[in-house]
Amino acid sequence: MEAELDPEQQQHMMHGSFPQTMQIDPRRARFPCSIVWSPLPVISWFIPCIGHIGICREDGVILDFAGPNYVCVDNFAFGSATRYFQISRDKQCSIPLCQSPESGEEDYLQGENGGGRELRTWDDALLKSTQEFQHRSYSLFTCNCHSFVANNLNRLGFLSRGWNVVTLAIFILFRGRWVSTASMLRSVLPFIFVFSIGVILGGFTFLKYWFLFTSALIGWFIIGTYCFKNLIQL
Repeated sequence: MEAELDPEQQQHMMHGSFPQTMQIDPRRARFPCSIVWSPLPVISWFIPCIGHIGICREDGVILDFAGPNYVCVDNFAFGSATRYFQISRDKQCSIPLCQSPESGEEDYLQGENGGGRELRTWDDALLKSTQEFQHRSYSLFTCNCHSFVANNLNRLGFLSRGWNVVTLAIFILFRGRWVSTASMLRSVLPFIFVFSIGVILGGFTFLKYWFLFTSALIGWFIIGTYCFKNLIQL
């Protein structure tokens, strides 16, 4: 099924109010200067607000921290993005971001290039974070995809910085737009199915263990972020 754009985005495109390089193109997985999100297998079936997250270059290519010392380029780890939030570089970022040619993939895959240069553009900031996370171990509980995106947003000065894994998860939950109706169903239906089957077969016992699992996982990130400094890495 072809991806759909929301009516507001379609109107922007028809009237040309977005620069050509800033246009969203879900069919090609291009989300310029955006945060993108997709559900995680199994975990999102039980807790639909938890998923995989990435950030996009000026040309729309998705970058996501997907494993030890590994940042994916143009290959979102858990399938196509289902939600996104496009950032206005001029209005929402506090570092001077000037127009620049689109960066090549090789700059993001090799740490030697541009490592010490001044952050002048959106892509410069993403490159710096990418180089940093190419030398980090991955852990679902202490250093994950949310850590990578929060690091980028703080480097960009997005909405005055102060981003962490908790604030980022809440932000994309409430501010993220669905890419299409099919994307929304792909994200929500597995949870509805699993939760319904669990209640039918397990009743109160299922609800009790679901609540304990959800509370423990979400509680870990909240406590690790706000009570133990540097436990959840950024």
